[in-house]
Amino acid sequence: MKIGIVGASGYSGGELLRLLDRHPFFQIQYIAAGSQAGSLITEVHPHLVTFTGRAFEATQVSRMNECALIFFALPHGESAKLIASLAPEIKVIDLGADFRLNSPAAWEKYYGGPYAGSWVYGLPEIAGQREKIAQSTRVANPGCYATAIAVAATPAIEHGIIDAGDIVVVAASGTTGAGRKASTTLLGSEVMGSLTSYKFGGVHQHTPEIEETLGIVAGEFVKISFTPILAPMPRGILATVTSKLTRPMSTLAAQEIYRAHFADEEFVTMLGGDALPKTSAVLGSNSVQLQVAVDSHTDRLIVSAAIDNLGKGAASQAIQNANILVGIAENSGLTSVGIGS
Repeated sequence: MKIGIVGASGYSGGELLRLLDRHPFFQIQYIAAGSQAGSLITEVHPHLVTFTGRAFEATQVSRMNECALIFFALPHGESAKLIASLAPEIKVIDLGADFRLNSPAAWEKYYGGPYAGSWVYGLPEIAGQREKIAQSTRVANPGCYATAIAVAATPAIEHGIIDAGDIVVVAASGTTGAGRKASTTLLGSEVMGSLTSYKFGGVHQHTPEIEETLGIVAGEFVKISFTPILAPMPRGILATVTSKLTRPMSTLAAQEIYRAHFADEEFVTMLGGDALPKTSAVLGSNSVQLQVAVDSHTDRLIVSAAIDNLGKGAASQAIQNANILVGIAENSGLTSVGIGS
C-alpha cells in the first residue's frame, strides 16, 4: 500500500520514517515537510541512512492524493486545513490534536481557532475503540500524555475500584514532546540537570482529551488534576496516576485486576512483583509498562506508567492504528521490546 507522511521533518515524523522504512505492507511514496522542502532527509534525521539522497517534498495535496494512506504529523490546526482537499477514499491517521476532541468548547478553551470536528479516537486498548478504528477511514491519534494516563486509569475505572471524580496525575516527559521548533527553554543548557513543571494549574491541552476518554470509560463526566513536568531527557513519559479507592483492597488484588484486564494486549505489560516502569525500558517500542500499588495510609490507588512519547505516544501508535484500519496484523512493523539503556 502506498503511503505518505506529511510533517516528516519533526521528531514524530522522523520516528514514522524509521519505523515505516521496513514495514512489511506499507511503501513510503511521499515524504513532505513544508519548511524543509528540498532539504535532504539525512540532514534533518542523520540516523535515517536508508533515505540517503532523498529529499523532503513540498506539501502538495495532489501528491497526497496519489497515496492510499496518509500520516499527518503536523502542529495543531494544520492538518484540518488540508483534509477537505483530500480524496474521500484516502485513509488518514492524524498525529496532531485537530480531531481528538468531541467538545467544541474544550477546543476553543485549550487550543483556540476553528473547531474541525472529531474522528474515531485511536487508543485500541480502551474497550470498544479497536472495533471502531477497524470500521473507520480516519483516526485521531491520541496525545502522548493522554495515552499513558488513559491506559493507567482505565482498568481501575472499569472495575469500579476508584473514585473517577478524584484523579490526580503528575507526569514527566522528555523534551521531544514539545516538538522541534527552536525554544530557549528547551536548550540543553536549560534543561539538563533540572526538572520544572510547565502549563501548571490545569491548563495543559491534553487535559480535556484525557477527561473525555476516561469519561467514556466511566459513563460519566470525569475531571482530572494534571501537572506535567519537563524532564532532562530527549524522550519518554513517566506518569503517576492516583485516586481514592472505593473499597478496601490489597496491592496484590489491584495488581491482579490490572494483569487480567490487559492479559490479551501485546503492547501493555503489567510488571511483576515490585518492579517499576522505566522510560529507558520502553525506548523505541510501542509498549506501555505499568505497576500498581495501594497506599493504605491514604486509601489511594497508585499507578505508574511508562511509554516512549515518540513511540506509543505518537508514531508507533499511529502505525498500530493504521494496521488495524487497513485490516492487517496489528503488530506489523512494531515491537513491544524496548532497546534498553
